[in-house]
Amino acid sequence: MSESLVINNDTSLDEQYLLLIKQIKSLLIKEDNLITNLSNFTAALKQTFSKISWVGFYLFDGTKLYLGPFQGKVACTEIQIGSGVCGTSAKERKTIFVEDVDKFPGHIACDADSKSEIVVPIFKADKLFGVLDLDSTDYNSFNETDKKYLEELINFLSKEIL
Repeated sequence: MSESLVINNDTSLDEQYLLLIKQIKSLLIKEDNLITNLSNFTAALKQTFSKISWVGFYLFDGTKLYLGPFQGKVACTEIQIGSGVCGTSAKERKTIFVEDVDKFPGHIACDADSKSEIVVPIFKADKLFGVLDLDSTDYNSFNETDKKYLEELINFLSKEIL
């Protein structure tokens, strides 16, 4: 596949994700460098959905999460397990979406403009690899549909690319 995406904002959120998933499965190649794949993964999400103001990976080094490939404003470089939305998602081993980040206890405001967030933990062979973090400058930007398809994308990433 060439390094371009087909994006159709005139379709439902489900249809947009289905198109994105098909393209990501063609774009990412296990034999490519991991940083290359993670970078293109974040770029594809950011290009597809205008509601995303920041998207990136925080990778687990055995102790904490550290900033990996991302698209958006400069970001926090480390997050402790259990801290903020990312650290909580990693600790609880579940996807968390937050409609209003100011109401999330211990939210880490890397970007003061961020209003809502979704974080999906990533596991390889049942061990924490990191998290995928998406932010929006609008409240209530993420929902169960996002959760469903982001988890599907992370499942592909974890099984086929990592």
